Amino acid sequence: MRAFVIDAYKKPLHEAAVSETAVGDDDVLIAVAAAGVNGLDERIRTGAFAAFLRYRFPLTLGHDVAGTVLSVGAQVTSFAPGDVVYARPRDHRIGTFAERIAVDQADVAFAPTSVGVAEAASLPLVALTAWQALVERGKVTAGQKVLIHGGAGGVGSIAIQLARHLGAHVATTVSGADVDFVRELGADIALDYRTQDFAAELSDYDLVLDSVGAENLERSIQVLRRGGTAIGISGPPTPAFARQIGLNPALRLIFGALSRTVRARAKKRGVTYEFLFMRPDGAQLRTIADLVDAGALRPVVGATFPFDQAPEALAAARTRSVRGKTVLLGA
Repeated sequence: MRAFVIDAYKKPLHEAAVSETAVGDDDVLIAVAAAGVNGLDERIRTGAFAAFLRYRFPLTLGHDVAGTVLSVGAQVTSFAPGDVVYARPRDHRIGTFAERIAVDQADVAFAPTSVGVAEAASLPLVALTAWQALVERGKVTAGQKVLIHGGAGGVGSIAIQLARHLGAHVATTVSGADVDFVRELGADIALDYRTQDFAAELSDYDLVLDSVGAENLERSIQVLRRGGTAIGISGPPTPAFARQIGLNPALRLIFGALSRTVRARAKKRGVTYEFLFMRPDGAQLRTIADLVDAGALRPVVGATFPFDQAPEALAAARTRSVRGKTVLLGA
């Protein structure tokens, strides 16, 4: 079947003929109608996570899918051929930039019925990231103050809406051109990161969701109240994360060194820093679909590309110039 692959880390994405994915007893075979394109795809391509995510090549990229079920494994009871579903396949089973993909049933959910397949495909990775950061880790409740960096991006645009749905007071950083857009999504405060210093203007926040990393993350710690939490999705990874995914002691030491400065600064201010690398979860996707159909969450698709233009779609996602998500339409 047709797919878009890389032959090694840092090599360009290109079309290739690949073998059909084997369908296991717990798998759902999906005809890909649309695939979300994420910054994670680019970071996988460049080898940014090779320390703990080692892939075989050629590797088909793609972490989001929406489409129709073609067949199911012997142990699958919740899905049947013809169902319209969406998913974020688990690590080491990615590959949605293809005509078909087999996904473990635990990672699959029925797609929201109120939106099209492009909108559904835009959601899994970013919505799961927002959910796991705000609900699972942050335990955000009504009246709390949440700062979300990159509010016009894929994660940010969903996180703003989810935080608002949870009853939080929401601040976000964006470019000046996106200020009105994120206010429409539900942000109470929208700061232009080019002209305004969020660390000088904000204080006593309960949670920061950072997708930028480096100095931006370290400065984010300054806006937290004592006992608050900074969650980073761009890194640096922590020893706790290394233990969570079962890495060896040597890698735990490396991750500890990478995150030592930010963890020390957090401890000094009486706050917590956590690294989040989202995990697939079909049950959470069911809840997210319900929120979409109830009107609490609106997928934001900033650009779509035909299947033949997968490299161009990845380049568009890499520039971060697209509001919301870039989506690759099925072959």
